Amino acid sequence: MDLNWHSEFADAWLQRMAQNRLPHAVLLAGPPGVGKRAAAAWMVAQRLGIAPLSDLPQYPSERPKHADLRWIEAAEGKEAIGIDLIRELVSDLSLTSYAGGGKAAVIDPANAMTTNAANSLLKTLEEPPGDTLIILIADRTGHLPATIFSRCQRIDFAAPAPEESLAWLNRLQHNDGWAAALRVSGGAPLGAVVAIEQLDTSTALARDFGAVAAGRSSALAVAATWSKIEPAFVLDWLARQLQMAIQVSSGSEFRASGLAIEESVLRRMDTRNLFCYLDIINRLRGQSAGSYNVQLTLEGLLIDWSEGLVNCGIDRQLPGGSLLQA
Repeated sequence: MDLNWHSEFADAWLQRMAQNRLPHAVLLAGPPGVGKRAAAAWMVAQRLGIAPLSDLPQYPSERPKHADLRWIEAAEGKEAIGIDLIRELVSDLSLTSYAGGGKAAVIDPANAMTTNAANSLLKTLEEPPGDTLIILIADRTGHLPATIFSRCQRIDFAAPAPEESLAWLNRLQHNDGWAAALRVSGGAPLGAVVAIEQLDTSTALARDFGAVAAGRSSALAVAATWSKIEPAFVLDWLARQLQMAIQVSSGSEFRASGLAIEESVLRRMDTRNLFCYLDIINRLRGQSAGSYNVQLTLEGLLIDWSEGLVNCGIDRQLPGGSLLQA
């Protein structure tokens, strides 16, 4: 099924291919669930002539298989892409193309590269060997060094308008829950496909989060419950809540139907502290779950939330060892 919101990007890419003006290194940036990986698969398929070819990225997307393609991701059981994987990639790209049509590589996600891994890729990004296309995928660009940005052409992907997303999702499969799933996914259509199976969990998180803010539930009790849920899901949900809260608190016309906190409670919080809290959550999203004590970290986050974020700007360490504010 076509990802029709990619039409402008796809038209521009095909035009550049026809004019032989493709960049050697591309960074695909944007929130999860907007189709960056489908776009990367489509780009390398077009570049290497892997059939069947289509005018637009597709869903579901299959990772292409080709002797001249390398798709780099963290090794099984690991969160980071280490320097050894990148060195191996650099060595492979220096070899002659098997099919004679150039080489392609995808690093997914690029923000999972360690500092040393990213540094070892810089020379190759600047001067790729032969006719090479390197695609970096990033859900959170804040974790990439500036030296990577300067060597890649950036292509940003955003979620389509809600009406377009709902129309696409209903063509995929009619379901009365798509609107709620879109709110959970932050408007990302492919994220909604995953989120619709997790609506009950999201509803429970919203109930707990609002109750902690209003003083109806204990931060410690809620943290104990949340610690049994996948940490990445909880942190992604929290980040979306804070993004909506900031828009409402800033006085924009935006009205978030999925916001889990009463506006009367939100008005008592300083907008600067909301930004501070979102920054903390985003830092935690950039760490592997095994690098901190999940329950103690959630306790610290929810205690701050129950106190109205008045201590958000104070440098301190959570009991679980994760840094709240640097």
